[in-house]
Amino acid sequence: MEIQVKALIITGKYAQDIEVFYPLYRLQEEDWQVEIATPNKQEVLGVYGMKITPTCFIPPCEQLAAKKLVYDLVILPGGARAMEYLRQDQQMLLYLFGYHGIGGVIGSICHGTQLLISAGLVKGKKVSGYYSIKDDIINAGGEFVDAPFVTDGRICSSPHYKYLGPWMHELVAVTKFHAKPVS
Repeated sequence: MEIQVKALIITGKYAQDIEVFYPLYRLQEEDWQVEIATPNKQEVLGVYGMKITPTCFIPPCEQLAAKKLVYDLVILPGGARAMEYLRQDQQMLLYLFGYHGIGGVIGSICHGTQLLISAGLVKGKKVSGYYSIKDDIINAGGEFVDAPFVTDGRICSSPHYKYLGPWMHELVAVTKFHAKPVS
């Protein structure tokens, strides 16, 4: 049976450029369909000035009502300033909570873990993130793990872009394990 995997990268202005583009190209190498979503489908600049052109809107929560995954994987790149904007979007946070609740895999890196915190997804989980948000993870009921990546169920997190290689290797494996065959 063939597995056709669809991934979504949710990001915004001042995201960590490499944490957007490395996953994009790595997943395209897997021959997966990858989309990029930003608030209002607005073209944004990363922290280093790379242009991030979205291909879709951040999905509405209503998309989850059928309890059928449109995306097998959602990636949350970091960038401290980007997260301060994105974590204020209540509809996106509800989407992340609901998406994970119906079986979706989420990968977060660096400050992207702040979206997991704001979406209420770290309580009781082992997660990683940039060292400066260690207290945030603990205060949200998660267990901070300082490792190149950590997987707890369908959440795979990493603290820093220097670990993009091993994190993406793990994230691809976790997603393939959970992806549904195309009938």
